[in-house]
Amino acid sequence: MGAEREGGARRRPMRAVAYAACGTVLLAGCASMPDSGDLRNVESTQRQDAEVRVFAMPPREDAPPAEIVQGFLEALTSDDPTYATARQYLTTAASRQWDPEESTTVLANGPDIRTERSTGREDAGDYAVTLTGSKVARVDRQQSYAPLDGHYAQAVHLTRDKKTDQWRIDAPPQGVVMGQSDFQRNYMSVNKYYFASNTASGAEAAAGTPVAAVADPVFVRRRVDAMTQTVRSVLTGPTHWLRPVVRSSFPSGTALRKGVTALSPDDQNRLTVPLNVTAAKVGDARCSEMATQLLFTLQSLTPTVDAVTLQGADGQTLCALGEDQARAVAARGAEKRPEYLYFLDEKRRLVRMPGAGSGTGAEPVPGALGEGVQKLSSAAVSWDERTAAGVGFDSRSLFVGSLVSGGPLGDPVLRSQGKTEDDRLTAPSWDARGDLWIADRDPARPRLLVLEQGAGSPLEVKAPGLDGRIDAVRVAADGVRIALVVQHEDGNSSLVVGRIERDESGGRPVVSVLELRPAAPELEDVTAMSWAGDSRLVVAGQEQGGVQTMRYVQVDGSTPEGPTPAALTGVQKLAASEDERLPLVAYSSADGIVRLPAGAQWQKVLKEGAAPVYPG
Repeated sequence: MGAEREGGARRRPMRAVAYAACGTVLLAGCASMPDSGDLRNVESTQRQDAEVRVFAMPPREDAPPAEIVQGFLEALTSDDPTYATARQYLTTAASRQWDPEESTTVLANGPDIRTERSTGREDAGDYAVTLTGSKVARVDRQQSYAPLDGHYAQAVHLTRDKKTDQWRIDAPPQGVVMGQSDFQRNYMSVNKYYFASNTASGAEAAAGTPVAAVADPVFVRRRVDAMTQTVRSVLTGPTHWLRPVVRSSFPSGTALRKGVTALSPDDQNRLTVPLNVTAAKVGDARCSEMATQLLFTLQSLTPTVDAVTLQGADGQTLCALGEDQARAVAARGAEKRPEYLYFLDEKRRLVRMPGAGSGTGAEPVPGALGEGVQKLSSAAVSWDERTAAGVGFDSRSLFVGSLVSGGPLGDPVLRSQGKTEDDRLTAPSWDARGDLWIADRDPARPRLLVLEQGAGSPLEVKAPGLDGRIDAVRVAADGVRIALVVQHEDGNSSLVVGRIERDESGGRPVVSVLELRPAAPELEDVTAMSWAGDSRLVVAGQEQGGVQTMRYVQVDGSTPEGPTPAALTGVQKLAASEDERLPLVAYSSADGIVRLPAGAQWQKVLKEGAAPVYPG
């Protein structure tokens, strides 16, 4: 079967655009469709202002197949809540079967249209085209984003309705398809929140055991009642990737009360959420957790919500919760703002300086690691800032010591047998449980290891699907996600994120890192990374073609909105706090230790310093 791509001219207008400004809605003129013409590429629109709303236009009477296909694809990128206009381009049967919520496929540009010559005859009563393009990502039914690459090809078939004599699509593409710029205009990323399965719940949490909140990023349609979409998504439960390691406090089957179609906060910035009967019998502690999940999530969506009230099916209040109460229920990111930034000075001692300060003076940490008895190549400080781990200057040995004056160093808790420094231990990382993670790069026995409470015999972590050698390890504050820089056989390195699972049913726990997925697919060589928020990392590396860059990335592989870090040459190490108010810090081969406060340029801290880290 032969196929021919038809296109090259600019797309004709197929949508009406409304601009909301100063409370007035102005409707743009709608251009009429051409009577005839070749099929054209459905190019993505330029990224438009957030206040711009795009409305689909219905099919024109006696529109030819070319126009029907273009109109349908344009309607997919509109702000039509139910895709009602897009369905007008389909046959009745196809409209019933087509499910736009199944998925959204994102292409580098809008889909190209290729006419299938063997079935592309208007006088034959049927017409077929193939949509093609370069895949960028897919958002699934759970609204979860996954990077993709490769070629996209999807057949679309049209038929002439026997009653109306109008062309309509009877075999549409699966789900929704659009170009990357249209996707960025239509969708926004929101962090849903659940609780780590290995932390306490209910009464235990109320007794003082912290609950770790875990971010689960999803994409919602930006201008189609994003708040109600987001609440429904939280109630539905975590995405498949995160589900094995988190729990929701909402009872299974919890939904919005029947008849509730839209949610909005009141003039006190409080959102009232009416729930169905399933949530009626929860206790006070569990209800507070439910409200905390929603409040954390809604604050990821908008700053205009600072309190949540949950109502039962009968309209009675189940519980009400504000920001201060939510922080008492669960820890989002680090439990407290790190007190210090840590790094190695010119004597290879572990030193510290106030994390939120603007000064450049540093002091050795209390204990043996700050005394310089053992020179270090890297270090990590526990989340409570009471214990530190350091890798010896030759990268062969791992030491653990308390950060108290006079504290002894003791013997190494781990040794590598690698023949060179590059084949030995990576920098270590602490998780929220107080366990210490590190990778041994020995080619004869490459391993990811965890030492429970930083002591004892290390556990070898299973990592099925790991393609290469681990060069860097960073565990998230929630303790259930881990970021790894992996070096591949071709010499390039990539950033992947995995899910930490623990089987404690036997004697010693069995620890695994599962379902590794790319977090920076646009970088072909990653040189440094650090967690920089609940679901965000900062990464330095090279783009395809060798251009050095530094950027923020989401754990799902998407690119967050907002500015990127200012350019910095020679970046070898990065340190960011999950408390996003603290400055980004880096080690540059050209400038030593530097930091980037919000809204400022890079500032030199210490020329001879190295290996900066925040707790974690």
